Amino acid sequence: MHGLRDLRVVDFSNRIAGAYATKLLADAWAEVIKVEPPGGDPMRRWSASGQDLGERDGALFQFLNTSKQSVVGRPEDEAILRLVESADLVVETFAPGEIDRLDLCERFPGLVVLSISPYGRGGPDSNVPSSDLTIQANAGAIAGRGLATMPPFMCGGRTTEWIGATFAAVAGLAAAHRARATGQGEAIDFSLAEVMNIGSTTYADLMYALAGRPEPRPLARSVEIPSIEPTLDGWVGFNTNSAQQFSDFLLLIERPDLQEAPEWRQIATRMARMDEWNEIVRAFTTRHTTDEIVERASLLRIPVAPVNSGRSVFDHVHLRERGVFVRNPSGDFEQPRQPYLLDGAGPRPFEPVPTLGEHADTLATATQRKRPVAGISPAAARARGDRTRLPLEGVRVLDTTAWWAGPSACQMLAYLGADVIKVEAIQRPDGMRMAGGIFFDQPSWWERSGITLAANTNKRGITLNLADPKGLAVCRKLIEQTDVFIENFSPRVVENFGLDWENVHRLNPRTILVRMPAFGLSGPWRDNVGFAQTMEQISGLAWMTGHAEDQPRIQRGPCDPLAGMHAAFATLVALAEREKTGRGHLLECTMVEGALNAAAETAIEWSAYGVELSRDGNRGPEGAPQNVYACAGEERWIALAVTDDRQWSALKELLGRPAWAEDEELATHAGRRRKHGVIDEGLSRWLAARDVDETVEALLARGIPAAPLWDPRIQSEHPQFVARGFFEELDHPVVGRQQYVRPPFRFATVDRWNRTPAPTMGEHNHEVLAEIGLSDAEIAELERSEVIGTKPKGL
Repeated sequence: MHGLRDLRVVDFSNRIAGAYATKLLADAWAEVIKVEPPGGDPMRRWSASGQDLGERDGALFQFLNTSKQSVVGRPEDEAILRLVESADLVVETFAPGEIDRLDLCERFPGLVVLSISPYGRGGPDSNVPSSDLTIQANAGAIAGRGLATMPPFMCGGRTTEWIGATFAAVAGLAAAHRARATGQGEAIDFSLAEVMNIGSTTYADLMYALAGRPEPRPLARSVEIPSIEPTLDGWVGFNTNSAQQFSDFLLLIERPDLQEAPEWRQIATRMARMDEWNEIVRAFTTRHTTDEIVERASLLRIPVAPVNSGRSVFDHVHLRERGVFVRNPSGDFEQPRQPYLLDGAGPRPFEPVPTLGEHADTLATATQRKRPVAGISPAAARARGDRTRLPLEGVRVLDTTAWWAGPSACQMLAYLGADVIKVEAIQRPDGMRMAGGIFFDQPSWWERSGITLAANTNKRGITLNLADPKGLAVCRKLIEQTDVFIENFSPRVVENFGLDWENVHRLNPRTILVRMPAFGLSGPWRDNVGFAQTMEQISGLAWMTGHAEDQPRIQRGPCDPLAGMHAAFATLVALAEREKTGRGHLLECTMVEGALNAAAETAIEWSAYGVELSRDGNRGPEGAPQNVYACAGEERWIALAVTDDRQWSALKELLGRPAWAEDEELATHAGRRRKHGVIDEGLSRWLAARDVDETVEALLARGIPAAPLWDPRIQSEHPQFVARGFFEELDHPVVGRQQYVRPPFRFATVDRWNRTPAPTMGEHNHEVLAEIGLSDAEIAELERSEVIGTKPKGL
């Protein structure tokens, strides 16, 4: 595999989001040179369970930094600047303004600089102190999650960082590849808060707008039911996204009588009568083992999985048989392999983690490397007034995916300039369209699904009944003129259509086939169905989410765009490989292996140290105190985190130095972690009568991370998102003018990302089919025989 061997990346990052982004690049054979301060990256000393590491590097650092090089220096050092001059891509996570003063894009035309920060450059929150908790709070990712009897809770396992890394890796690689081809440099301004708004609110602002923005009541918290349920020996996770899945679930729990009680089909009913519902479900689940339930549910095609921890995930039969966990080069622990396979193999064997400054000789030879074409800075491109080509212009993508993971992958390729043609059938529409059923009393309700509208902008849309030989023949004709064919059917479905790798490669030897099965193309769970909820349950992410005194809870969505961005990244790698080989490639991008990489810290802590991490509400190892507290008013909550001793001293001053806060043990992070309950009691009393906005302002002024829990329904009003133009308006023929989020990054050379609205069903049938040579008469015959159409059959 050639991979990204011609790409040089200079990595200044010191957080997971940057480190995992550059890990993805290094795993695809990019030359990644990590620049560390004289004392080393602080992550070398990190362990979530607070291990005494001695002279060893922490296991998470080792996972994130295999196959990289290490040099010591600071960005302004002459030797480091020479290294930057030789690079294609710089990845940095400094606070906004710290590295900007070096003006690297202007100094070195053609360079791409990817800057990852909590809230992005510009806007009122650009430089406020932050933590994972406060980023999620500002993003709208916490307020609606949880039981009414408990505080709302965050996504555990530092999901913000991991999902952010996947989006960042795609943006950085796309821009760097364009720069090597055209010389066009780029400044990428990346916001972690924007990532979490996309990944964990399921476009709530858009859905609220589609409902007419009624006068807002306090946001009601909710959990998914059925979802994670107790068993005789642990926990099992379900999801019932479709009416059929819910009906089959009632068969599973031996209550077919409830199929005649339509009220139970409504999530609102199940939430309102939660105790009654739980008693019904758990009367069955607690009489059976997890394995028994998984086997029965799988036979009924219900998405199901055991709810794994970082310990039990290693015992899963499917993951063992597929060889998902491999030994770290240190030999000290097991870790997930790369989240995709190219032509049946991993992209690169892991190489040992570098010692601090191990590759100092790289600095001496840096100037010997030159970029292939003359460079242009982003400012120079804008000054010329020329339209800058997007990285994937000229690439055609055939998108046969459904729901959210696959559509999000294809949407990212469309954002980057690819011509993406979305394919569905009037007999079997994209299942996510059915979410528009809440507007059943309105015309064309199937065009009103918030996620369908938000995750399919910039695409063209056609319908094709692949179960009809005539529709399959048209699909094959499209593949003959397609660069990338992406599908996320169950493996047996696409193979029954004859659209497996051998047949696709025969049709077009240059086509890249991207397969996105839930569990992979091999192994005992090959044909099991799975959604984002399933991945959170099986990977350990759900185990890390929820209150310690409650059960594991799903994170509500991040695994869909997480899988999508892993697939988009792998597609970019395969396109780079095709440039060198001249032929197409098979990509296997499983949802589960992407989720396992995002949950790597939980598995690594068990494998390396024998520690089983678990959920702890809104607390976490980075901050103490770190929690969500009630303020004055109905459903008015504040997220607060103290991440160092200086912040603790500042908080004590604001509190007026109460006696409980003067305990000497609270002077250290470890002590505050041990006595977190004492601190929570004191802070809860202090905050109960305080105004949330005034308190946030007072905390931020003292350098303490804090945020209100933003209502995701009105996220488009958030001053930071408004200032950064995160929401862009588009006119849609059915739902009218609405606001849609753009990607969680800005390019200096791109004014807007959402160019066209999501297509209505079959909107571009005639346009696309005419392009591949079908006559008007042939297209009319396809419509007459219902191979194509513009509304779901039967409506």
